[in-house]
Amino acid sequence: MKTVLISSLNQYVYCPKSAWLLFVAGERAESPHLLEGKMLHKRADSAEPSAPRKGVKQQRTVSLYSQQYGLSGIADVIEEVKGAVYPVEYKKGVDGDWLKDQVQLCAQALCIEEMRRLAAPIPFGYLYYAASKQRRKIALTKKLRAQTIQAIEAVRALLTTRHCPPVAFSEKCPECALYRVCLPQETERLKRAKPR
Repeated sequence: MKTVLISSLNQYVYCPKSAWLLFVAGERAESPHLLEGKMLHKRADSAEPSAPRKGVKQQRTVSLYSQQYGLSGIADVIEEVKGAVYPVEYKKGVDGDWLKDQVQLCAQALCIEEMRRLAAPIPFGYLYYAASKQRRKIALTKKLRAQTIQAIEAVRALLTTRHCPPVAFSEKCPECALYRVCLPQETERLKRAKPR
């Protein structure tokens, strides 16, 4: 079974074509958004643990894997309080209801559950959005778990195909680091053009 990177799930849910370009075609592109995100993770990874809240144990930059789901990746932070354990994922942007981030967080929880042989599923995790300095509690529901497993299977299938998924231009396209490679507007114009 081909191993799926946890971070690739975030990219796939954002846009399957950008995931294909990155993880199959090998395209590399940097954007100010990606560079800011990398800087945030470097600071979070190298920083001394912030003044821990009473009774909260933190582990930073934890390697994760799941043999059951064929996943590997890194958790920014794993917190433990009174025996309860949950992942915390750092994001550079503003707080929002972003499925891509929730799927990434849920995949981390699936790995932690397997690695620690937990008797019960992890009920929640947190997404920390640096731009808005908001920490959002995310319920790891059956629905989110099913969406995460579907994304894992879709990425695994994507990794073995030579066919680039189609894309429709949307408002998120200009913010994508691969916009100049993907050319979604130009691709749509070519599709609409009648053959001569």
